Amino acid sequence: MNARQRRGVILLVLSALCAIGAFAGVVVIVGDVQAKVGPEVTAYRVKADVPAYAALQPGQFEKITMPERWLSANAVRSLSAVHGKIAVSDLKKGSLLQKDMIADRPALASGEQEIAIMIDASTGVAGKITAGARVNIFATFDDEGRGRNAVAESRLIVAGARVLDVGRLTPIDQARGGSQSGSGTGAREAVPITFALTTADAQRVAYAESFAEHVRLALLPKDGQTAPKPGESRYTLDEDKDK
Repeated sequence: MNARQRRGVILLVLSALCAIGAFAGVVVIVGDVQAKVGPEVTAYRVKADVPAYAALQPGQFEKITMPERWLSANAVRSLSAVHGKIAVSDLKKGSLLQKDMIADRPALASGEQEIAIMIDASTGVAGKITAGARVNIFATFDDEGRGRNAVAESRLIVAGARVLDVGRLTPIDQARGGSQSGSGTGAREAVPITFALTTADAQRVAYAESFAEHVRLALLPKDGQTAPKPGESRYTLDEDKDK
């Protein structure tokens, strides 16, 4: 073996030793990082803004992985945790889902039952009525087909009705008629709203949805009075004419 060949062999050996050293260094660094970071676990991130008190669905969240040591013990690890839950505050896009961001959906009390009706979005719902809110339910009736002495009137059907759930905007066909359709034709939007009511109040709401010209909701303050004062449960235009 001549001098040139010996130099080549030496260079190859040195290159191999350097490669081994570099690999060992990478292994040590990776091992150190893994020791400091730890294993990765599943978490969930909010895909888009979710309003407070809205019912939660698994499709509103995306699965991510991150080091377990960086994840708080309060983080949601499984989407089964959102079933039957509502948001307790506004959830912002990109936020990591935490257990204290969600709560149980309002439950029925003894003697109550769920009833859902479609409320025309143009009557003032406008996203302000949420699960857990209290509302007064009003119905307006015209005087057609209700007898000789019938007059157009507005009635307070249920005072202080408790809202269990507010659904998504749904197109409705005005040409089909019904209490929410009004007198025009064409497509409008309505919101399905679920209430917790006694049997008597549920019957009043069902009657109003079927026969009233319009059903409207009035949002009450959290500490507001729900019972109407004497004479406030019914209104006709003649009452103002007589004043």
